[in-house]
Amino acid sequence: MSSSDAGALSIPGPAGAARVSDRGSAGAPPAAAGARASRRRQLGARVIALGYLALLLLAPVAMIFYRTFEHGISPVINAATTPSATHAFWLSLEIVAIAVPLNTAFGIGMALLLERGRFWGKSILGVMIDLPFAISPVVVGLSLVLVYGKTGWLGDWLAEQGISVIFSVPGMVIATAVVSLPFVVRETMPVLRELGVDAEQAAETLGASPWQTFWRITLPGIRWGVVYGVVLTTARALGEFGAVSIVSGRIEEQTQTLPLFVQDRFENFDSTGAYTAAVVLALLALATLLAMNLLTRLTRRKTEA
Repeated sequence: MSSSDAGALSIPGPAGAARVSDRGSAGAPPAAAGARASRRRQLGARVIALGYLALLLLAPVAMIFYRTFEHGISPVINAATTPSATHAFWLSLEIVAIAVPLNTAFGIGMALLLERGRFWGKSILGVMIDLPFAISPVVVGLSLVLVYGKTGWLGDWLAEQGISVIFSVPGMVIATAVVSLPFVVRETMPVLRELGVDAEQAAETLGASPWQTFWRITLPGIRWGVVYGVVLTTARALGEFGAVSIVSGRIEEQTQTLPLFVQDRFENFDSTGAYTAAVVLALLALATLLAMNLLTRLTRRKTEA
């Protein structure tokens, strides 16, 4: 090695150390620079997502709670305990208590048919199940009036039997059941697909009847999917407005559910009553979300176990 080379490599003192440090940082590996850029992009995406949610969801909900309780708890209690409010609340629960079990039983059977069955028109039936996702609830309500109304397709026969569907609770139950129809079906089918048919075929080989196979093998295997679908169905049924508004007539203390009560109070400038009912609906929705998260965690633990 020449003396000139040695002089070039010898960098004594703090200044030389600083030059080495600067040279090392300038020559940072591309992977490290890419990782920093990726973290910045992720941070920006999180900020945008949180800002979007805050603007469209969190801020409006927070304002409802604020306006509801800004004058204290007494006006809220008074608004929540009026005959109209309590009737709307219990009518909503009554409709849910009827529509959800109906859709649960139908959803399990339809999921089994679509997942296990082999027949012509299966894809068409699957599309029909999803129609409530695509069609406006107002259209659903109008179609029910055309079928079950006094001048509808079955109107004369229903009148002869003394059965009232439109502008009464039965019509509201039907409308709620229609708009919340697909949830149990669509949440149960993937679980059925994952479950497979081996255990069912083994049970049948050992002499189990179809009902025994269903109750002891199939239903326990799909229970979390069914429960998850029931939670979604309940949330949809509680908040339904469009279809129920058409078929109910919105008669106070007769055919007025909680969402219809919110609209009625708001249109009549009773802001406290409208905000109170809206808070009740928001709390019910929050309870539904908590139930969904709990079910998701239980399902993951069950899968990991």
